[in-house]
Amino acid sequence: MTRILIFSALLLALDQLTKLWVVEILNLRQKRAIDVFPPFINFRMAWNEGINFGLLSGLDIDAMRWVLIGVALVVAICVLWWGRTFTSWFGALLVAMIVGGAIGNSIDRIRYGAVADFLNMSCCGYRNPFSFNVADITVFLGVIGLVLFSERLARKA
Repeated sequence: MTRILIFSALLLALDQLTKLWVVEILNLRQKRAIDVFPPFINFRMAWNEGINFGLLSGLDIDAMRWVLIGVALVVAICVLWWGRTFTSWFGALLVAMIVGGAIGNSIDRIRYGAVADFLNMSCCGYRNPFSFNVADITVFLGVIGLVLFSERLARKA
């Protein structure tokens, strides 16, 4: 459990520091777009008031925000509880990726009223309309990793 909490804290810090740097220090909030390594990697400001890809964002924003914060925290607690029996560092990391990412996006919802998404990747003449953040990446990789490897991860008896 200690490993999970340490990894979660590190991933949460990485997520929040990247958002602070890009949204506030680089002022993406006002600039709206910064080309980093075009066309592959760009910063494009997007405020996600809903769930993935902005789904459900048209509903009552304030009510939805608190519902999504509650759901994310319940999921984080449940995943943390479920994953506490993993004995490997890899299992702890996968669980921490989900927990840290869920908390990171919840902090955004509390702080900004929406999740701050800024990473945008496009290629080969296709302009991707969606942006994401470090928390989104960690949650995605954590879920995929647990789906693929959870049966093979060592557990306490």
